[in-house]
Order: sequence, then structure tokens, then C-alpha cells
Amino acid sequence: MEVINALGRRKAAIARVYVKEGKGKITINEKELQTYFPEARLQYIVNQPLMVTEKTGNFDINVNLTGGGYKGQAEALRLAIARALVKMDEENKSVLRKNGFLTRDQREVERKKPGQKKARKRFQFSKR
Repeated sequence: MEVINALGRRKAAIARVYVKEGKGKITINEKELQTYFPEARLQYIVNQPLMVTEKTGNFDINVNLTGGGYKGQAEALRLAIARALVKMDEENKSVLRKNGFLTRDQREVERKKPGQKKARKRFQFSKR
């Protein structure tokens, strides 16, 4: 089997995934999954598409992750893995879509405006 690649984004995080047949090893930026995401909750987020499609342990996944925080990176990686699984087998699409793993969460941080404290919060108004 050839290497399948996919892209996932969330907030400022970008995940580039390369999937091939293997023993279930996930490498993120040259580190193991447990080293890169020590929190069990984030490891669960990353493994969700594999667990739902019952493909855990079938593929070696190599990942390049940039930008964002750890939660955004984990969710970007989840989207990328789901997209790669769909590229491999079109039958996975309905299961992954039903669980919401193929929907890109497009919410971004709103920029700070000049003359205001934050994006929407203003400085306190003084009448006198």
C-alpha cells in the first residue's frame, strides 16, 4: 500500500498526516504520541477516528504539527486522520461523518480592534 496523506486544521493548528500500513505507531514531530500528548484526554481525541472505524493498530501514522495550542493541535490531527481514512476506504465516510470527525471547526480568534481593550470589550466610558 502506498502512503496516503491528508491535512487537518483547527484554530491556528495545522496537521499534515502520512498514513501507511503498519503496527499502529503514531509519530508526531519525531516523538511518540504518549510523549507529545501526555494527557490521556488528548490521546483519546487523536485516536477517536481509528476507534470508531475499528482500525486501531492497523496503520503507522507520521504527523507534522505546527501552530496553535495542544487542544487545537489534537483536534486538527483528528480531522487529518479522519480524512486519510476516507481516502483509503470510502465506506468509512458515513461512520466518520455521523460522529462529526469530518466537519472542520472553522471558528477562529477574532482580532483585537484599535481603541478597544479586546476584540469586543471596550474601555470603561467616563461621562465626566
